[in-house]
Amino acid sequence: MPNLSFAIMGKPPAYRYHLLRNALEAFQKNLPHLDEKEFNRVCQRADRSFHLESLALQSPEASQILIQPERVDMALQEIADRYPNDEDFTIDLSQNGLTPDTLRQALQRELLFDGILQKVASRSITIGDIDVQLYYEMNRERFTQPETRLVRQILVTVNNDYAENQYDTVLQRIRSIAAQATGNVKQFGKLARQYSECPTAMEGGKLGNLPYGKLYPQLDAALFALSAGQVSAPIETELGFHLLLCEHIYPAQQVSLTKAKAQIRTQLQERAQRNCQKEWLKQLQTSTPEVSS
Repeated sequence: MPNLSFAIMGKPPAYRYHLLRNALEAFQKNLPHLDEKEFNRVCQRADRSFHLESLALQSPEASQILIQPERVDMALQEIADRYPNDEDFTIDLSQNGLTPDTLRQALQRELLFDGILQKVASRSITIGDIDVQLYYEMNRERFTQPETRLVRQILVTVNNDYAENQYDTVLQRIRSIAAQATGNVKQFGKLARQYSECPTAMEGGKLGNLPYGKLYPQLDAALFALSAGQVSAPIETELGFHLLLCEHIYPAQQVSLTKAKAQIRTQLQERAQRNCQKEWLKQLQTSTPEVSS
């Protein structure tokens, strides 16, 4: 990667934290481990995020926010606690162009920036009951719980290294189990404990209450073709052969507005706050094209 010292020459100390933060967010890597292409991308992201932070910190709103030193101490300690000891912490910071002091300065700025955005978000509109109801009516499909099925399973695996688990032997065994289970579903749990090689055998083969799409495709297709109380024919997957019992069918249902109201209100309020923040930041950049760092 390019020389880190050269890349940060003339940059304020807090800028190095933006480099590191963007490297971790984009590539889950420390700066020394980035290749040239990755490093250039991180620099572009850091330029934008640091510039935006600097603009916000020079805004009138910044004077309304007070960050207690204890909060900065806690944020710094939280990062330090990720390391086995203080020496490793200091060495890692040094490799990324930071010291504990410069990191503390950067965290102070970050907390102040977050505080400013929270202040701006508080100006957003308040979501009322009519807003919630309109959203619910226009997005009813989002509040439909899909059909689910309460299912048990018996699995016999195929493993040609063992005579008792060779393909033909397993197929014969699963057919025999199916014959015992069909028409006698009350015994399915007992048969699962006796014959199933799935970890669920100890619980009588219980897989739970599942929507479509949670199992292997061939198992899903078979399960959702069953009636309540019906046992499937043997179904082959890469694991072996399965028998499924559909114990109960829970039809799809619409979640009522009463139950969905709190979730909708929170979602709409958070969206309004984000939009308010975005608009403020946009205006900030437009009205203040140049800013000292």
